[in-house]
Amino acid sequence: MTIKTINGFSKLSKKEKIKWLSQTFLNGNAQAADLLSLYWHEDSKRQKRHDEFIENALSNFFLPFAIAPNFNIDGRIYAIPMVIEESSVVAAASNAAKFWLGRGGFKTEVVSTIKSGQIHLNYSGEAQTLFAFFETYKKQLISSVDELSQSMIKRGGGLIDLSLTNESESLSDYYYIDARFNTADAMGANYINSCLETIAETFGVLASNFGGFGQGEQPEVVMSILSNFVPECLVRVTVRCPVSELAQEGLSGKEFAHKFVRAVDIAQTNPLRAVTHNKGIMNGVDAVVLATGNDFRAVEAGIHAYACRQGQYKSLSKAKVDQDHFEFSIELPLALGTVGGLTKLHPMVGVALSILQEPSAEELMKIVATAGLAQNFAAIRSLVTTGIQKGHMKMHLLNLLSQYNAQESTKIAAIEHFKSNPISARSVAEFVASHQKNDD
Repeated sequence: MTIKTINGFSKLSKKEKIKWLSQTFLNGNAQAADLLSLYWHEDSKRQKRHDEFIENALSNFFLPFAIAPNFNIDGRIYAIPMVIEESSVVAAASNAAKFWLGRGGFKTEVVSTIKSGQIHLNYSGEAQTLFAFFETYKKQLISSVDELSQSMIKRGGGLIDLSLTNESESLSDYYYIDARFNTADAMGANYINSCLETIAETFGVLASNFGGFGQGEQPEVVMSILSNFVPECLVRVTVRCPVSELAQEGLSGKEFAHKFVRAVDIAQTNPLRAVTHNKGIMNGVDAVVLATGNDFRAVEAGIHAYACRQGQYKSLSKAKVDQDHFEFSIELPLALGTVGGLTKLHPMVGVALSILQEPSAEELMKIVATAGLAQNFAAIRSLVTTGIQKGHMKMHLLNLLSQYNAQESTKIAAIEHFKSNPISARSVAEFVASHQKNDD
């Protein structure tokens, strides 16, 4: 039996890694091994830069980089870069942008930009003793990060405040110090974590010299880490127009508005619908977050936590009709950055930010949330009119044709044929087989 474990893998060259992988897990599949090399950058310097992002990099995994144009955000026109593989997302976002372009566009507001991290503690003594210690040394704990914060303060950010919370009723002996930050145009993860660890170290030194704690009751730092739940880092986006301007697909404006609002209300009520509803929002959000080099996993975690902050998972968007005006809005927690991290390392991120006219972090929050609302509008519009599959399958047709190795002449014929015929994996496969058989 082949031994599939290895020591020192990270020390091998890239070619050696691929060779070992090919022999051990790919059964010597030369085509698969060659593909890994095929997707290297021709420019060795750029490839080296990509290799340095993570450990054990073998190749690059490409996703399409697209543009959704015609976004009117607060009176300014944007073309929004999106990185995503799902067929209909960019088309849907573009259609929604065009729809609202002449109806006042998207209006945005950054509600707040506070991020936080926590120092988690074990403490079995009297709560009032720990709180007294904390209040005595709070200023000293805050000043312990002065050196770390110099650059951040120059950019308008820094540590804002510290507070101590007693959670021992939920978990025995559990307390935490909450640290609130403004990180300006940086996402700030490394800055926040460095500050937390410095504060925790200072806390430990001060606690060890504090005489108020009983024997064996000195507080213990368990861990220090930022939180991706950012309910104080909020952006709101709204579109609004007269109900009469919503008439489409055989529905009057009033009928369309009624069905649309009802669909959103269902997502507010039923988690089974809310999850898919919000996934559609994240199609737009994640695509822009990826294109701009931000952490989409952190964004996803924070937004989904926000969706269930009231104890039940709910829609992130809201819709209503108010005095014959239709209003659709969204509020999202978004911790984003436009400096640091990949923004200076990944060439395509630099291009994306240039296309967006070099936004600040707050401006990027507005753009990302707008993409999410646009995507949600497009999806619900399809659901309450023609159905989601009609538009989606048309966009998916080219993927199916490629999957079945259709020749160029077959693709052209298929696009024409399926303008008036139902699209499914089976119908496309049968069309390709029949068309190419006739060509033969």
